[in-house]
Amino acid sequence: MAAHPVDEKLPALKLATSGLQHVAAMYAGVVAPPLIVGAAVGLSGTELTFLTGACLFTAGLATVLQTLGVWKIGARLPFVNGVTFAGVAPMTAIAAAGKDRSDALPVIFGAVIVAGFLGFLAAPVFCKAVRFFPPVVTGTVITLIGVSLLPVAFGWAQGPDPAARDYGSAAHLGLAGTTLALVLLLRRFTRGFVKQIAVLLGLIVGTAVAIPFGAADFGPVADAAVIGFPTPFHFGAPRFHLAAILSMCVVMAVSMTESTADMLALGEIVERPADERTIAAGLRADTLGSALSPLFNGFMCSAFAQNIGLVAMTRIRSRYVVATAGGFLVLMGLCPVAASLVAVVPRPVLGGAGVVLFGSVAASGIQTLVRAGLDQDGNALVVAVSLAVGIIPITAPHFYHAFPQTVRIVLDSGISTGCVAAVLLNLVFNHLGRGQDGREVTRPMQPGEEIAGARPANAH
Repeated sequence: MAAHPVDEKLPALKLATSGLQHVAAMYAGVVAPPLIVGAAVGLSGTELTFLTGACLFTAGLATVLQTLGVWKIGARLPFVNGVTFAGVAPMTAIAAAGKDRSDALPVIFGAVIVAGFLGFLAAPVFCKAVRFFPPVVTGTVITLIGVSLLPVAFGWAQGPDPAARDYGSAAHLGLAGTTLALVLLLRRFTRGFVKQIAVLLGLIVGTAVAIPFGAADFGPVADAAVIGFPTPFHFGAPRFHLAAILSMCVVMAVSMTESTADMLALGEIVERPADERTIAAGLRADTLGSALSPLFNGFMCSAFAQNIGLVAMTRIRSRYVVATAGGFLVLMGLCPVAASLVAVVPRPVLGGAGVVLFGSVAASGIQTLVRAGLDQDGNALVVAVSLAVGIIPITAPHFYHAFPQTVRIVLDSGISTGCVAAVLLNLVFNHLGRGQDGREVTRPMQPGEEIAGARPANAH
């Protein structure tokens, strides 16, 4: 019996090039949080480079753990892990609240360790939420994931620095458009392997086009060291402050919610629907990776939805490809020169490719919604209202400005709010009815109920 495409072991060249595509797709998302937090705590340029390398290293370890798995840890899906953006705001708030900013990173690391271990213990309970995710919910959430990511691509397309005079210039937008056109042309007029690595080739050619215009900066390569190891507790031993721990626990809950949604999305895309067992294993990898990340000076790890778009577009579903990408990330963390090569890719080039990647995620969500029975008024309302709630943080970023910062960690995540709205509305419209006496009754979820098409709980 042939192996499922998720478990397929591809030739070495295809593994390497497809893995590099995943690294290119998620690199900017991995390095942005340490750069933002590092600047907030006043790190020097050298220390910022160290912190960025540490986050690449820990993201690689978490990705390998997630894809290959150990015992009951790891979803064993083509699932990329990296530093979650949800933690940026609370981490910078922790830095601002401290009297001495040199103590900020140890406090952040201590909070991440505690939140990670608590999340690990909660994973078996948290995973049971899978029964509340039928296609009408998963399709809505997948669509929101793609729509929520598109503004990131649009921001990249405008340039690396929003404060710069040329931000959003015709040159930057032209470079993004050229990259987008290259990817589309390669997808349309090529076949086989070349078609599958269209995004990687688009990034390479787009960078080459940018060089004559001075848009590609090779300075990081010249300044980077050849070898560097993220020394454990480089910034000091972790410190445990209750307020910081509570803040990061909220982030962990948000991260676990988004990871659950991402695993459901990826399961649909690779045609191996994620059941409770898979989600529990995936959440264990997320949370354990987060708990161990501060040992090597990294932050909280979570799913990277942009790579789900890459899987959807290329149809390369092998988890070993993503495990290879994790290996590349580890090597980048150990070899700053290698990491700096990816940094050469101009942000507008990433933006052009991101439009295809993130749009593919939204398209996958729409495909799922087609099977959700939207001809039923209840389902149509679930989708309509949930999408509206999830799009609020995108279209009106300051909508929740009057709420406490801790609450805004949840509300400002359109994926989380849209997911909660879809689950609750699905319960109201599809599981609440009226008995013969006219009173409202609830149809309880049955223990064996899963997402449509899900594998049995004992499947691998």
